[in-house]
Amino acid sequence: MLAKTNESYLVQSSTTWLKSYYFIRFAVSTAWILLAFTLAKAMPPLAAIMLVAYPAWDALANFIDARRTGGLNRNKTQLLNFVVSVITTVAVAVALAKSMNAVLAVFGVWAVLSGLFQLATAIRRWTSGAQWAMVLSGAQSALAGIFFVKMAGSAATVDVTNIAPYAAFGAFYFFVSAVWLTVSDARRKSAPVARG
Repeated sequence: MLAKTNESYLVQSSTTWLKSYYFIRFAVSTAWILLAFTLAKAMPPLAAIMLVAYPAWDALANFIDARRTGGLNRNKTQLLNFVVSVITTVAVAVALAKSMNAVLAVFGVWAVLSGLFQLATAIRRWTSGAQWAMVLSGAQSALAGIFFVKMAGSAATVDVTNIAPYAAFGAFYFFVSAVWLTVSDARRKSAPVARG
């Protein structure tokens, strides 16, 4: 009985954290998108800062999430996502000195890798709920990354708004997961308690 109670508490604690985490990821991504389509579009220095900040924020978010859910040693996929995002942050800063096409290529490789790690993380924590949206997000990220790499090799004019739709899909899936967990939690709390 005590084991079941502890297990129930751990699941509830994990769900509470994930709700907050997904809402925060949604809010930050939404703010980034709004800036990309408004101020950053006309201000290259701001766009450059945002492009470096995007993978840096992802690295920080993965690090915090892993620490809150058992540590980096227990969350290998998030550890790998953290490492790849840190490397990408540096690579984007270097690529900015070359061209936006180079930046898009870096984002493409990163989107593929981070998407696959996100997908693997979602499968691993499937019992936490709402992970189907994270699986879709990870898979779509990987596909978008392939598209980015292909686009980077073309003669197309690239700017920060080319990456914004990618961020928008990510924000959407984080929002869906957060709402799904919120509704599921509310239903669980309102359900009659079984007496034995």
